[in-house]
Amino acid sequence: MARFARLFPTAPIGAYLIALVVGVALPLLVFGAFLMLQLEEHERDMLSSNTAEDAQMIARAVDRELQDMATTLRLLVSSPELESGDLRAFHERTRSSLRSTKLFVIVADRDGQLRLNTRVPFDTPLGKTANMPALESMLRSGLTEASSMFRGTTSGKWVFNVAMPLSEKTNASGAAMIITQNAEDLQKLLSVDGLPDGWSAAVLDGSGQVVTSVGAAKMAEGARFPSETLRLMTGFRGTIEDVDGAGKQMYGYAQITGWAWKTVVWGPIASAQENIISTWRQLVAGGIVFLAIAMVVAYLVAWQLRIPIRQIADMAERIGKGEIVSPVETKITEANQIAVALSNASFDRSQAEDRIHLILHELVHRTKNILTLVQAMMRQLARKDTPMDEFQRAISTRLQGLGKSIEALAEEQWGGVPMHRVVEIHMSTFAEAADRVQIQGEDFVLKAGAVQNLGLVLHELATNSVKYGALSVPHGTVRISWSDIAEETVSDADGESRGVNLLLVWEESGGPTVKPPTRTGFGTTIIKRHATAAFSGTVDIDFRPGGLVWRMTVPRANLERPDASEGLRDVPL
Repeated sequence: MARFARLFPTAPIGAYLIALVVGVALPLLVFGAFLMLQLEEHERDMLSSNTAEDAQMIARAVDRELQDMATTLRLLVSSPELESGDLRAFHERTRSSLRSTKLFVIVADRDGQLRLNTRVPFDTPLGKTANMPALESMLRSGLTEASSMFRGTTSGKWVFNVAMPLSEKTNASGAAMIITQNAEDLQKLLSVDGLPDGWSAAVLDGSGQVVTSVGAAKMAEGARFPSETLRLMTGFRGTIEDVDGAGKQMYGYAQITGWAWKTVVWGPIASAQENIISTWRQLVAGGIVFLAIAMVVAYLVAWQLRIPIRQIADMAERIGKGEIVSPVETKITEANQIAVALSNASFDRSQAEDRIHLILHELVHRTKNILTLVQAMMRQLARKDTPMDEFQRAISTRLQGLGKSIEALAEEQWGGVPMHRVVEIHMSTFAEAADRVQIQGEDFVLKAGAVQNLGLVLHELATNSVKYGALSVPHGTVRISWSDIAEETVSDADGESRGVNLLLVWEESGGPTVKPPTRTGFGTTIIKRHATAAFSGTVDIDFRPGGLVWRMTVPRANLERPDASEGLRDVPL
């Protein structure tokens, strides 16, 4: 995380908010663009499919027209007039039958000489066909074929033929019968109503000439369709894309079944996808506007955030100078919470500083008391004719016990330590005998001074028991108990009541036979004189043969901490 944080420079909050807006908005815009690309691709596929389908529909219509012409030919070639060679009668009957159509019938010889043409009266002199290659192709194949576009000699217009060879029965009449039609008459089969704006449609003959065309890019009859584009139109049906002067174009094409002709539908892709392009423009414009508005909003929000941040920074600076500050009121809830927290912190800091001063003062006082206590211990030991090594051991063990009391007080911030814990701390020094010590009594919190002095007394009692008493043997036990003395009170020198007495008892059993000491040592001084002076109580020591019993009766108020917040004073030796 730290490495990642180093990637970000130090910058105003406005820059980060604007970067956040850009970081959130840009992926959304990119995702929107991706969706638009997907939609555009789908629309392109739909356009390709629809374009090919439109070309196929036109091809079916043209095929029906050519098939109708071929059907008409099949009906006419069986006419009895042809078999009898009566071309005049055939001309008159056929011309009358086709009067309501735009179809014309021609009978030609193998060399292309026209025998009749229903466009003109029967006796009109006729020349040769203007599309000899188509006639020769049909005669070679023996099939009904549609010719390429050509300009008719008689009509003077662009026309096309559907030709069929005549049977041997009609050889006297000619070699082929042809139905001809003006190319412009096929225009009725084409329509651009269902095509996009700017699109066109055309019918092409087998040589690539335009038979007829409609639409924005309408081509004249007989014009050549672009050969490069035609070469790309492979297969029975499909679409291609090409680029010309008008931009990228799409071409849908379909082969007319059974004929050499094909139909083409084409136009600019842009016009067919106008809605997509419009949506693209709206997305880009809307995205730019949205991003600009979001950046402006981010800047305004950053400007609003700077005000409370500066106010909070000013509060922090004043707290650093040691002032107590009051919370500022801003328009941001979290900033208000921080301001309240800083205000509370300034007050807590002031209290903490006062407490530190008090603790330092108390520490000096307690250090003096501890040094006084140590000096008293050393004076007591020095009065005896004690060897130096024994003197050192006596001092060391007692200082160790005193140290445990001080450590416990430090953990409780010199506010006092529970009675049970004081007993357990000093008994734990003698680990091999700690499990043979029983503790009885309702727990309460000792004063700081009482912790030190009672710790010395308990340490001396335990040391004496381990050396000479019940704890010196495996089966010896010690019971430490305390209780209030019912209905007894203690009065001070002025006769005022000072509360109930507390009886604290150290009772040993199961140890060696106890004999009264022949001399008074430092230990006896601690457990009797020091205890009496430290707690303003009375101490009674009973050297029973079955085990030492030590009793101390003391005003409970001299031991118990009155409340949790009071700093207690030590009782001097």
